[in-house]
Amino acid sequence: MRLLCSVLALLLAPLAQAEPLAPLPSTSQGEGYAVLIVSRERLEVATTCEVALYLHDQMAARLHQGQSVSFNLPPGRVSLRLGLTGTGPCQDGINQLAGQSLELQAGEVRRYRIAMGSDGLRLHAAPMLN
Repeated sequence: MRLLCSVLALLLAPLAQAEPLAPLPSTSQGEGYAVLIVSRERLEVATTCEVALYLHDQMAARLHQGQSVSFNLPPGRVSLRLGLTGTGPCQDGINQLAGQSLELQAGEVRRYRIAMGSDGLRLHAAPMLN
């Protein structure tokens, strides 16, 4: 057994002293984009209405409780709005919803959660998952 360990150590010694390999050039098509993840946690917005997410004044998603959505977006400023949507008391109103802006960098991943505050629905930064 001792002989086997000695032989393995001799064979692996040059590998331990080898120069680190240069990183391979990236061929990922998504490297010029940022990822935006928005989730609606079950306890944050206590309504059965759907939450509509608008990107640049265009409805991009409808979220029920417990759902999340992700977008690959080009870097730069992104304007976002949130509102309740659906039927009955959930119908869109005629008022303009307050918005938020984010500045996204290429290659980053941002996570947000939808929460209800005194000023209505807002996106709050969520901790990154490990």
